[in-house]
Amino acid sequence: MEFPDGLVADTFARTWEMLLPSGTPGTAGLPARKSALAGPRLPDPGPAADIVLVPIHPQTGKAWQPPSGTAAVVPLSAEVWLHLTFPRDRLPVPATGGLPDGVLRDDPPPLHPAAPFRPDARIFSGTLARLPAVREPWLRTLRDHARHRFPHGFR
Repeated sequence: MEFPDGLVADTFARTWEMLLPSGTPGTAGLPARKSALAGPRLPDPGPAADIVLVPIHPQTGKAWQPPSGTAAVVPLSAEVWLHLTFPRDRLPVPATGGLPDGVLRDDPPPLHPAAPFRPDARIFSGTLARLPAVREPWLRTLRDHARHRFPHGFR
């Protein structure tokens, strides 16, 4: 799986590699797939992306659909998608006004997760079990590998 450089790769690449059987390129024998962020205020990734990470509308609960409609859609909560798409280092309290001339800022370090992303094992297994494609060899291999490698969940 190819992820966009930056926060998306930092968030998902390690976990994806951990789930794949060792020595298996791409998705358990399939050619590598390319992922991209898609959503409001972003250009349509078009056919270049096989998988798009899109926001879920916070009021309707529906996943945003890319105009090209050719890629598989992976919905993320709007807050997670917004952080991955337009990262801003937010101050813990609002700042008002400006600083006087000659005063240097001493901002806190950026807010980042304390630990790498790890999927919830029950949600992961349950989601895979409900997919019609779970009977396909590549996805079944992924599911079986995750079951055997992480019998007590992801740690």
